[in-house]
Amino acid sequence: MPAKGFSKFIIVITTITAAVMELIDTSIVNVALTDMAGSLGVSIEDVSWVITSYAIANVIIIPLTGFLAEYFGRKNYYLVSMIIFTIASYMCAESSSLVEIVIWRFVQGVGGGALLSTSQAILFGAFEKKDQPVAAGIFGMGLVLGPTLGPTLGGYIIENGSWPEIFMINIPIGIIASILTFFFIEKEANEGKNKKNIYIDYPGIGLLAAGIGCLQYVLERGETEDWFSSPSIRLCSVIAAIGLVGFVWRQLTMKKKPAVNLKVLGNKNLSLTTMLTFVSGFGLFTSVFVYPVFAQRVVGFTAYYTGLALLAPTLLGVMLMPVVGKLMSKGAPAQPFVLAGFLFFAAYCWQTSKLGPDLNIWDFFIPLALRAFGMAFINLPLINQAVVGLSPKDYASGIALNNMIRQLGGAFGIAVANIYIRQEYMQHRSDILSNIPADSPTFMDRVHQYTQAFVSKGSDAASALQRAYKVIDLSVDKQAYYLAYMDTFRVIALFFICVIPLIFFLKRKKGQQEKTSDDVSLSAH
Repeated sequence: MPAKGFSKFIIVITTITAAVMELIDTSIVNVALTDMAGSLGVSIEDVSWVITSYAIANVIIIPLTGFLAEYFGRKNYYLVSMIIFTIASYMCAESSSLVEIVIWRFVQGVGGGALLSTSQAILFGAFEKKDQPVAAGIFGMGLVLGPTLGPTLGGYIIENGSWPEIFMINIPIGIIASILTFFFIEKEANEGKNKKNIYIDYPGIGLLAAGIGCLQYVLERGETEDWFSSPSIRLCSVIAAIGLVGFVWRQLTMKKKPAVNLKVLGNKNLSLTTMLTFVSGFGLFTSVFVYPVFAQRVVGFTAYYTGLALLAPTLLGVMLMPVVGKLMSKGAPAQPFVLAGFLFFAAYCWQTSKLGPDLNIWDFFIPLALRAFGMAFINLPLINQAVVGLSPKDYASGIALNNMIRQLGGAFGIAVANIYIRQEYMQHRSDILSNIPADSPTFMDRVHQYTQAFVSKGSDAASALQRAYKVIDLSVDKQAYYLAYMDTFRVIALFFICVIPLIFFLKRKKGQQEKTSDDVSLSAH
């Protein structure tokens, strides 16, 4: 039943805060890996498991949240998940070994996946049917703001504190959100009381966990472990294939109610929406990954400065989302918004690919503003399109699958970007070196200048010459990475342009808003 007045305000604040908190934790750790590795006495490659374990837990739990909320009761499941997330955050901060923090990050990801999923369901349920696009707009703000705030907040904490604080900040937020949930979020009729009538598909859940978990592992760790030259990547690829094929076969053929209703993908509109959502996840997460690395590795920004440059233009897009939601609640079709969003995002990538290596914070403003506008126009309409043409009983499955696809799109995008950047970097480095003959007067003159500079600072001739070559090598490295990142942005732009024809096949039912049932409130993100 829709909420009113102060209760509605509290529900909006609670659900958005919980969703943003969960999304922040998907990216806040990225800027702290070096400090964590030093503190725990492990390598950067090893400590990256802190990111991988969280992502694996997230992507496993998201498609199951509809079933879990139905089994335990939505409010109970939401409240317990929030408590799990908060306790796991504290345990992450207190961890003193890599194994310990990886385990607690996985637990945090289990709780966090439920927060993200169920927050949308509760938020939708607090609004009248005709106003649910506004709710989607508000939730879309969190989808974009969370991953963007992560690097900024993480960079600030690392520069002014220590890595455990990136987890400790969740604790007061989690406690307050838990209290508000307990007192202000109402239970639904017969919530969690029909457990005897709910079939638990243990084999299906097991196949999903194995398939999706291993696929996420391959995408997250493939680049680090040199893909199929690694036994663990080969093994996980086989398990992922068997698990996913087995899961799909079981869900489509079983007579009892499946854990995840894959038959809803037979709806043409939902299938197209999930494809476009995959691309939007590809763009959102890849841009949050590629831009910071480019800004820090090539331009020389600090982690905090990198996040700050990303934050200001993103806020413009965030403020646009409720406007889009209001327009859609009045009957505006989704297709023009999605088309504009894809064009804006492609323009962002193309404009960024034309930037020079010597930049300041304001040089990024216009391209990043285009990115923010693109995400504002893409996310909200696709959230709504996930239920167009579905019966109310299928909303939970449709939305859960759609949002799992967004997460996988992000993981796939980062994996592809990593491969492409490495290949292009090696090619550009080889091309640059081939155009610098060792006996070139210009090259020898540059070596001499650097050598003399180091000698004047107290180095002996031999070490000064070695340092001079090192400086030139680093300069070649920087130029090769710059060219590789520019190529990557252009490829992402072309990817977005190529899928635009799919947008024209999306449909909008007449009276779509009126047919959006309160059953959306049962949906799992």
